[in-house]
Amino acid sequence: MPRALVTNDDGIDSPGLHALVTAALEAGLEVVVAAPAEQASGASAALSAVRQDGHTVVEQRELPGLDVEAWAVQAQPGHIVAAGLNGWFDPRPDVVLSGINHGANVGRAVLHSGTVGAALTAKISDTRALAVSLDVALHPTGERHWQTAAGLVVPVLELLFDAPDGTVLSLNVPDRPAAEVGPIRHARLARGGAVQTRVEEVRDGGVRLSEVEVSDKPEDDTDSALLDAGHPTLTELRSVEADEGHHVRKWLAARSSGDSG
Repeated sequence: MPRALVTNDDGIDSPGLHALVTAALEAGLEVVVAAPAEQASGASAALSAVRQDGHTVVEQRELPGLDVEAWAVQAQPGHIVAAGLNGWFDPRPDVVLSGINHGANVGRAVLHSGTVGAALTAKISDTRALAVSLDVALHPTGERHWQTAAGLVVPVLELLFDAPDGTVLSLNVPDRPAAEVGPIRHARLARGGAVQTRVEEVRDGGVRLSEVEVSDKPEDDTDSALLDAGHPTLTELRSVEADEGHHVRKWLAARSSGDSG
């Protein structure tokens, strides 16, 4: 039975995390939960943690209605995944599931997401990972449809386990009842994200930042556009990888030619 490490950046008490754990169990996975003790959104793949005597501070928890091993960790999700895949848990988890995040993780702004950062940290260790996010508005009203997102986890996991080691998928799901959601679509990243950080006020000695929803119409076939149209989106993400280096090679060749002349 494959073993899943389930984490998030909204904290161990998040209903999205609990929905993801339930989905993982329904998929037949053995589950261990290790998630931030408190909100850790925007952490990207940071490895920071609270330590006492050189040890990351952890506390074992019980998750209501869920019979799984669970740990609240005073650390960012990237730190948790790095520890979980490199000696903390035995047996070592086979896959990392991150989410379900309270808010979409779309566009190039996924760089800043703790949810996505946890998944990309798994890639560094050649481990498959899935980041799941629900497209919750910045100032939401009414109920959240966690089960809509959770219901798509099982079929996406089938794809993930058929993919090579180190594959990272990002699933974004509209915050709507399942009956009102379209089929899953492959999507490329939009230029921006669902939310942007902007300077609200500048004073002597300080800058005030605020988050605002992006109002610009996204390009067709991007994750933002398809999500707005009611489609869950699935995107394969890369971690830190070098490209072919054409510009660097050209520059170095020119320098070498100049030195020899």
